[in-house]
Amino acid sequence: MNRRDLLKAFAASSALTVAGRVWAAPMTDARLLVVFLRGAYDAANVVIPVGSEFYHAARPTLAIARPDAGNPNAALALNTDFGLHPALKDSILPLWARREIAFIPFAGTSDDVSRSHFETQDTIELGQATGGSRDYRSGFMSRLAAELTRVKPIAFTDQLPLIFRGQKQIPNIGIASVAKPGVDDRQANLIREMYAKTDLAATVTEGFRVRDDVYRSVSEEMQAANRGAVSPRGFELSARRIGRLMREQYNLGFVDVGGWDTHVNQGAATGYLADRIGELGRGLAGFSEEVGPATWRDTVVVVISEFGRTFRENGDRGTDHGHGSVYWVLGGGINGGRIAGEQVKVEQATLFQNRDFPVLTDYRALFAGLTQKMYGLQPQSIQRIFGNTRPADLGLV
Repeated sequence: MNRRDLLKAFAASSALTVAGRVWAAPMTDARLLVVFLRGAYDAANVVIPVGSEFYHAARPTLAIARPDAGNPNAALALNTDFGLHPALKDSILPLWARREIAFIPFAGTSDDVSRSHFETQDTIELGQATGGSRDYRSGFMSRLAAELTRVKPIAFTDQLPLIFRGQKQIPNIGIASVAKPGVDDRQANLIREMYAKTDLAATVTEGFRVRDDVYRSVSEEMQAANRGAVSPRGFELSARRIGRLMREQYNLGFVDVGGWDTHVNQGAATGYLADRIGELGRGLAGFSEEVGPATWRDTVVVVISEFGRTFRENGDRGTDHGHGSVYWVLGGGINGGRIAGEQVKVEQATLFQNRDFPVLTDYRALFAGLTQKMYGLQPQSIQRIFGNTRPADLGLV
């Protein structure tokens, strides 16, 4: 074997590691971006179990219609069991058609059933088992960065998130924007003045008072759940900027997107959730375009949320805190165009505690398997990152 053949054989072999750390990744120039939907998005109305009769019975006002080419508000068929929210027709559905996105239903935290935004967000960002003491100075993406060479991590957040806390200093840059009520105080005062001398004056004043009370109560919880995350609209506007930075400078990124705590007036094919999911989809599509075809082939984007929401709608035409969710994995080189991971038929008997999607794919196992394949990580590296976790190979890369 001459020198050239030897080099070719070596390049085709498993990744060269030094002290268990990756030197050459199976993906040529691997990039990973984690998108955290803070507030717990209603996965069942985005990746919709269209084959379930129970879904439509459990959601009399929120259910999305079954796929129907003549109905613009119907779900978009993915397979016989699942459909996609119609707000994602022009952004995410083309990625599905190109096999550049996979959905993992029944995903989440198998050992955290608190249904608390704060506890479960911490659980995911730490990537540590919930039993016993946890080290809040060590997030799992920080530990992943420590196992890699030639890594350039960044958090697209105002403050360094828990997921990137660790021994090494990691840069962060904020892209956040603040959502406002549809009618601001100045506009509300003008409307009050218009009706001040009419029989509707008291009704208008009371209407704005109720609006303000509801907005404060809902927005306070949502802002707390968001933890300062960028709004979906802010993400849509900033996603191409993130794409440029990931293409040119960074290869390990994190961004959080808030606004998903939909207890009241969530909407169905249109409305609040539809608007937010549309903004998210356009942002992700813009990101994929901005990084460019060559970089997109070596890029993986994982979209997660702390938990799902109750399968049945509540009395306020919304959904409450749940358990299992649906994760998204996108990238130009992934094995997409499919629903991945363990699945069960969606019916009342399969609900977790008779209220939520169950968790069949644990988030740590998912990330362990994904990063192992992306970077060629050795078992000892996986144990240092996730500890006592068996990687789940879903055939995504």
